[in-house]
Amino acid sequence: MIYNDLLKKTCISCEGKGIKPFDRRQAEEYMAQVTGWTLSEDIKKISREYKFKDFIGAMNFVNNVADIAESEGHHPDIHVHYNKVLLELWTHAIGGLSENDFIVAAKMDAMKQ
Repeated sequence: MIYNDLLKKTCISCEGKGIKPFDRRQAEEYMAQVTGWTLSEDIKKISREYKFKDFIGAMNFVNNVADIAESEGHHPDIHVHYNKVLLELWTHAIGGLSENDFIVAAKMDAMKQ
């Protein structure tokens, strides 16, 4: 699977489907497709910080993130610090990472370019 494949996919609901969170091997395979993101020590989250010229640039990005998150039904935690935006992704329903996190991460990166 390559990065463009993630951009073509849409998130699927994990609730009540018995889906297990990614193990380290699975997470690291997907990490190779979303450069700039960091895998947490416990393998439960990925995160990335984006930097902008000013607060308005950061907020415009956050609004675009919200649009993507709503359309995918998969929402990151968003932290804004003036001109920086930190996004954290994980699949809350399973308490860890799933393909959905990497789909959204890829779409966030594509939007930023």
